[in-house]
Amino acid sequence: MGGFVLVAGCAGGIYAYQHFNGNITGVRVNLGDEADRPKAANKAMNILVIGTDSRKGLGKKYGDAGSVGHADTTFLFHVSADRTNATAISIPRDLMVKIPECKTGDKVIPGQENAMFNTSLGQDDRDPGCTWKTVEQLTGVRVDHFVEVNFEAVKTISTAVGGVEVCAAKNLVDPKSHLNMTAGRHTIMGDEALAFVRTRHAVGFGGDLTRIPLQQQFISGLIRKVKSDGTLTSPTRLLKLADAATKALTVDDAIAGVFKLKDLAQDLGGVDTKHITFTTVPVLDDPADKNRLVLKQPDARQLFALVAADQSLTKVKKKHAARAGTPSPQATAKAAPADVRVTVKNGSGVTGQAQTTVDWMQNTQGFLRSSNGANAPETEKTVLYYAPAHADQARTLAAALGLPASQMKATDQYGTGERDPMLLVLGKDFQGPGVPLTVPTAAPSGLQRVEASDTNACAK
Repeated sequence: MGGFVLVAGCAGGIYAYQHFNGNITGVRVNLGDEADRPKAANKAMNILVIGTDSRKGLGKKYGDAGSVGHADTTFLFHVSADRTNATAISIPRDLMVKIPECKTGDKVIPGQENAMFNTSLGQDDRDPGCTWKTVEQLTGVRVDHFVEVNFEAVKTISTAVGGVEVCAAKNLVDPKSHLNMTAGRHTIMGDEALAFVRTRHAVGFGGDLTRIPLQQQFISGLIRKVKSDGTLTSPTRLLKLADAATKALTVDDAIAGVFKLKDLAQDLGGVDTKHITFTTVPVLDDPADKNRLVLKQPDARQLFALVAADQSLTKVKKKHAARAGTPSPQATAKAAPADVRVTVKNGSGVTGQAQTTVDWMQNTQGFLRSSNGANAPETEKTVLYYAPAHADQARTLAAALGLPASQMKATDQYGTGERDPMLLVLGKDFQGPGVPLTVPTAAPSGLQRVEASDTNACAK
């Protein structure tokens, strides 16, 4: 994208602007009712990067020439509000998800309860807006823009930057993707780059999950190459990159212009590679089909919550060192769950939430003296009301719920006697028993990750 800056001031700037602008394909997406979407995260930016498996322009060599182009490789790329760090979450193509009803042009496409994620694009004429809606519903993270690329883009962009350095820990041979790579470091471009990112059978267990880290390694190498002096100081290479990139990209119409894409590229380009982390959403084999995947909970919710709250995977411990939480041990003792008395009322707007929560409290958490207080007026936030004398009970319950101190209210209104229960009013922020209401302070343990600055990451 740096080529845009260069050509803007040269004699042929107007021609170049018109040329690059004409390359860009913009799509108007229909995201439905604004009230149904996640809330915006201030100045943080979330970009949905969709790599389709369309073979357009590749000929018979790659097979399936008639493919409509599904969401084969997908990243939710989060850039922090202060532009100091970024997190890219890979969403496996074989993940089973709920695809919401969406609209492509004037055509309304019914939703689907249990479908492979990759069919959120292409299937039944679904456009990138359908994938956009699916990701927002899946993650609870608001998406600001989308960028779509196809197989041809991998070839042209890798060639435009003069090749991307990758590493193979062993010989990688895959006749299906046309990859034949010896162990060691290689600078790849064109058909070899495409073969590298497409291979499944040459790495790991031969599935999509083992292909994802390899793709993350390639994109990390591409980022390092684009940010390197050799690319940024070469007018010829910059022009080639700008031409290849604008031809390769399909974007939402809000950024379908040369200078808008330049601004976006500058935002992304300012992040140090050592603070760009690639990871994969935690998943498990689908019990109904070992060839499909389902979210691993609560790990997936924890990762999505970190991103929604603009927390960095590389700085999370430092940023949260002084974060407020539930009452500290110094503030009060902690009661045993069996001694906690609480009435639960439902102000979430979700039918049956109070009873579901009471069942969870009694059957899995040991809060035997909890009871269903039926419905309360709908409220935005969950609040625990407790008498100061019952602070020890409040701390125990808040810890189990993941309830922040800001949503705990000390008051004598609900009784101060030994047998008087506290009152828990569930709000619209309550996503279900066991789902913390606090922002996590760390990533899930065992989370797969690749740092963009790691030149030693090798395909295995």
